[in-house]
Amino acid sequence: MCGIIGTASTTPIESRAWLKRGRDAIAHRGPDDAGLWWSDDGYVGFGHRRLSILDLSSAGHQPMEWKSTGCTLVFNGEIYNHHSLRDELVMLGYDFSSQCDTEVILAAYDKWGIDCLRHFKGMFAFALFDSRRKRLFLARDRAGEKPLFYSHKDGTIKFGSELKALMADDSFERRLSPRALDMYLGMGYISDADCILAGVNKLPPAHYAIFSLDSGTLDIDSYWDLPPKVSESCKSVNDSDLVDKLENLLEKSIRMQLLADVPVGILLSGGVDSSLITAIASRISTKVKTFTVGFSGHSDYDETAHARLISDYFKTEHIELNAGDVGPEILVSLARQYDEPMVDSSMLPTYLVSSLVREHCTVALGGDGADELFGGYAHYSRILKSSKMTSLLPRIVGDNIASAATYCLPQGMRGRNWLRALSCDLKTGLPLIASLFDSRFREKLLLTSQLDISDENAEQIWRKRIPISDCLLDRTTRMDFKNYLPEDILVKIDRASMLNSLELRAPFLDADIIEFAFSEVPSRLKANQNQRKIILKKLSAKLLPPEFDMQRKQGFSIPLGDWLKNGSWRDFFCATLYAEDSTFDQRAVKELFKGIDAGRANGERLFALVMFELWRKEYKILI
Repeated sequence: MCGIIGTASTTPIESRAWLKRGRDAIAHRGPDDAGLWWSDDGYVGFGHRRLSILDLSSAGHQPMEWKSTGCTLVFNGEIYNHHSLRDELVMLGYDFSSQCDTEVILAAYDKWGIDCLRHFKGMFAFALFDSRRKRLFLARDRAGEKPLFYSHKDGTIKFGSELKALMADDSFERRLSPRALDMYLGMGYISDADCILAGVNKLPPAHYAIFSLDSGTLDIDSYWDLPPKVSESCKSVNDSDLVDKLENLLEKSIRMQLLADVPVGILLSGGVDSSLITAIASRISTKVKTFTVGFSGHSDYDETAHARLISDYFKTEHIELNAGDVGPEILVSLARQYDEPMVDSSMLPTYLVSSLVREHCTVALGGDGADELFGGYAHYSRILKSSKMTSLLPRIVGDNIASAATYCLPQGMRGRNWLRALSCDLKTGLPLIASLFDSRFREKLLLTSQLDISDENAEQIWRKRIPISDCLLDRTTRMDFKNYLPEDILVKIDRASMLNSLELRAPFLDADIIEFAFSEVPSRLKANQNQRKIILKKLSAKLLPPEFDMQRKQGFSIPLGDWLKNGSWRDFFCATLYAEDSTFDQRAVKELFKGIDAGRANGERLFALVMFELWRKEYKILI
């Protein structure tokens, strides 16, 4: 795993010192080696920080040049099928001087051009300069596991793995995007190509970009998309055959992802996903290390007993971390690390368990992606129940209930968002169930006139991104795969792990498993009104111990609501949000704290505001 940064322009670049500063601002992504390269004419510059995983020798140094082809590459990630690709390319006449996957990318591009992306299985973000065609080629993996930010202005492009790399440039304007802030407060994340800073974008997952050094234009296109959904009426589908195929695909993915020239561990929460990974990994290797984190004094959030059951059954080397005494000051470091403020307090246990794992391993496997692929979230069952309810209600009744919930029920009251969803047409649309703040409350929070939204608000953006599907569950899982997964889950694990110089891999996000989940597994094997992860639980019954509780769903999380009732966490949040220069209206903030005291679910909402304020002050963002 690595960090990349670079720039290209239609004219020679005079200001160069920032590139080294930006490279070293992301040194945590690659503490083992550093490289800097400029083209002879000064039009292109690359920087790289390396975390050595494959071929630990200097042969894997980046930026990597292939002088025979006129191409230079900086690459962040892993191409898991690089061995088979290397063999194929050798048969086609290519010679290699290293065992690293970086060199395979260069050869694959030389052979297949942009279509090389269709050959790669892995997580990646890379930039390749093709001097013969005078173009910069940027690309990002299918699911969006690896990040890539860029700024394109006046015939110049600048890019980096993290936003802080770009902010090392003194000429870089740190101005807030009102549209992105509205998305952050409305949806809980900033979607697709948008970025929290004006003038900056993210390259979307499964997309590539071509920057022309002749014209200065930037063309962006997709190279992959989710396959069409499986036909629910297909009678020839055998459940046991699908379970067996999933097992085989998962074993193949885990086998590839266990390959490394450094120690590998598993983040074991004790849930279905990570337990299945542990079960299969222990079949492949006799030396499996597992790790978990617990919170003493908060039994509802302590996963250690469940993780211990799995580790004992599969005889792994198991290590536990107790994070019961963690203080709120850690949020300052996390706000500095997360390029865009994040609304996910599970970043804290993810960071803590990553720091524990890094003491023993350089690579770890986790269960991320399984929920979106196989119907694991609780809201999947609830939205199916809601669909049945709305089908029985006259539309006007649903609209009136939703309106009453919006105007009469306070933020954080349990069930409020679901009542508001009764106005949604579930035949084609989706409700914004995970909404942090509705548009009315956002107006209370943001009294600064400069933050007025002139174009689409969060709700309108959400509706435009809803996939077209006649199956409600399929529509919902596709929406989560393309939005919540890349903008929340994968950002969380990338930044938390990289802050500890740890490479975190997700076997469920193998390309073959993704396509299997969306093109072969029918919705009835994913979720219904009472069950979730149906196919995964069928596989669990086959592989996991009989006493394993398949109905629980916890994962790595923290007792944030309890912490905010009093004590150091409450004091820290109050001090941050009641500061004189706070972005948010204190009356609205006070209303949220009152909700906490009344037992309402406002913990994540307050967390969102605190993380934004800490981030804004850390990077001196202009509003």
